[in-house]
Amino acid sequence: MMVNTPTFALFFAIVFAIYYLPAVSRSARRQSVWLLLSSYAFYALAQWKMLLLLMVATAVFYGLGLWLQRLIDAGKSRQASHATTLGVCAGIGVLLWFKYFDFFASSIASLLGLLGLGVTWNALNLVVPLGVSFFTFRLISYIIEIHREHLRASSDPLEFAAYVSFFPSLLSGPIDRPERFLPQLRVPHPFDRQLAVDGCRQVLWGMFTKMCIADMLVRLTDRVWAAPDEQSALMLVVAALLYPIQLYADFSGYSHMAIGVGKVLGFQMARNFNYPFLARNVAEFWRNWHMSLTSWITDYVFMPLNVRFRDWGKVGMALAIIINLVLIGFWHGADWTYGLFGLYFGLFYIPLIVSGAFGKRKKLRPGWHGCPKGGDLAKMVANYMVVAVGMLLFRGQSLAEVGTYLHGMVANGWSVGEFGIHPFCYLSIVVMLILHWTQRGTEHALQLKPGRLWNHRAYRWILYYTIILCIFKFKGEAHQFIYFQF
Repeated sequence: MMVNTPTFALFFAIVFAIYYLPAVSRSARRQSVWLLLSSYAFYALAQWKMLLLLMVATAVFYGLGLWLQRLIDAGKSRQASHATTLGVCAGIGVLLWFKYFDFFASSIASLLGLLGLGVTWNALNLVVPLGVSFFTFRLISYIIEIHREHLRASSDPLEFAAYVSFFPSLLSGPIDRPERFLPQLRVPHPFDRQLAVDGCRQVLWGMFTKMCIADMLVRLTDRVWAAPDEQSALMLVVAALLYPIQLYADFSGYSHMAIGVGKVLGFQMARNFNYPFLARNVAEFWRNWHMSLTSWITDYVFMPLNVRFRDWGKVGMALAIIINLVLIGFWHGADWTYGLFGLYFGLFYIPLIVSGAFGKRKKLRPGWHGCPKGGDLAKMVANYMVVAVGMLLFRGQSLAEVGTYLHGMVANGWSVGEFGIHPFCYLSIVVMLILHWTQRGTEHALQLKPGRLWNHRAYRWILYYTIILCIFKFKGEAHQFIYFQF
């Protein structure tokens, strides 16, 4: 059930109406119970066969958390470390079984076959639970944060289950941390008009980028990728340059809608994007792209590795970063293209580490008439090109397909093909990129800054109605959110 459909609108209207009933909104526990029931209903509508897995995983980690907390309180640090390891392995085990078992088993079988051992593997073709990469990371972070004593284990199973299954972010994130989200479930949430208005604006912006940009661009990129060997080099280059924008408009669109829905319900969720196309190098890009995932991997993988490799100096740091990025790549799916996707970006960190630029964070400052300075703009464009090439590995279904695509960009002719995209889509992209710059200090593009123009209610509503009309008039054919597959 996609969040930009009438079905979800009806579902959320029911959730909203009951959530803010006086008898419910005065009690944090009653609101948590209703959120849990709503979240389970939401997941059942999306993939009812896997609801039991979500419930069992939640129960297991709730018990593990209580056990771990008792060990910590008793001063049994060694047993606590073993319990933490068990929890982390259990979470990773769920991911490995459903997402990666067939991939690694078939890869090993192929390798042994090349060695003449005649080993074959019949794929199990397991159904991957929706959102499994997101809710397992919530479960793992819960156990780790208890072990680090950043929070105490939740004694309320309903509260914990509501955190794990919170429906706005259940299928595609953001990946909220327990120490930030659980306390929000312990207080009642009366209707907050200011927060709800900002949430509605964020939902509106997410719908616009998803429906007027991503769902339009997919027409071109899908057609080009369906037969890259038959496309001209120009079409391949154009599709490659547009795909990062399509992916961003799609995924950030979902994130904005999810976070906006959370705000309407009174919750502050983790931010997932911070205008990544303003990045001047890959380090800035990954700090601002899928932020809840990159910060999760950084805290739980990179930092421990960086400490372990610290005696190796810059080589150790580079190795830790490359491992970090490769894991981010494989998190997205079981294919060597994703591993190479992470390795590709990891290698671009090496010049930054060697030059000492990796740890430096230079603030963007406007130049002539408030525009980006020439040097910064050149770096943004160059970095976008690096990202666009890397995204070929993300988009391709196999290494052979990516190879065909790259070969066609060099060898095919430069004839102009049929783009099949309404000009309004290109105008929307320009507007989005301009807002990237002008709104860079805000959480989302419609978080309007105080000023003479936006102080007038009439002007604000003209803007909202214009966006709504554009969505109805120029929306593309509906497509599933890209990150639903992860």
